[in-house]
Amino acid sequence: MATYDIRTFGDPVLRQRALEIEDVDDKLVRLAEDMIETMYDAPGVGLAAPQVGVQRRMFVYDVGEGPSVVLNARIAESDGEWTYDEGCLSIPGLSWEVVRPQTVRLVGVDLDGDEVDVDADELLARCFQHEIDHLDGILVVERLDDAQRREAMRVLRKRALGEPVAVAEGRERRRDAPGREL
Repeated sequence: MATYDIRTFGDPVLRQRALEIEDVDDKLVRLAEDMIETMYDAPGVGLAAPQVGVQRRMFVYDVGEGPSVVLNARIAESDGEWTYDEGCLSIPGLSWEVVRPQTVRLVGVDLDGDEVDVDADELLARCFQHEIDHLDGILVVERLDDAQRREAMRVLRKRALGEPVAVAEGRERRRDAPGREL
């Protein structure tokens, strides 16, 4: 298996809506296996195909129950509200308090063509929402309130220019922080 480079903020592939998957072949199965390895190496709990430069509606995840793959996923239902310190493998080292629905019902298909229908809450629900955002070309910074977004963009611009960023200027993510990179 091979690992992929994870595309990072500024790469235009991250802003494009991924295409539906119509057929599962050996190449797609191999991609899923490689994405799982890439996710673990990062380390993260989820990884969408656009994050490795593949414009297909597929993501992999593992929030502690073993790896899974979902194709053509969508959120069928959501409820509640949960604030969580959310990071992203495509914006490494940073995280923000993001409010999302606490529970969701995810539907899609797996690599065998079987229907996937999962009721999820908290971290798993957040993972699903985050990865589906990637499939729709949406990054976590777009889920921030106006003040958070301005600050995030300022920190990201400084990073892009190679300028130092003080911890007070951005939420530099510690490896032992309670949030997880999705």
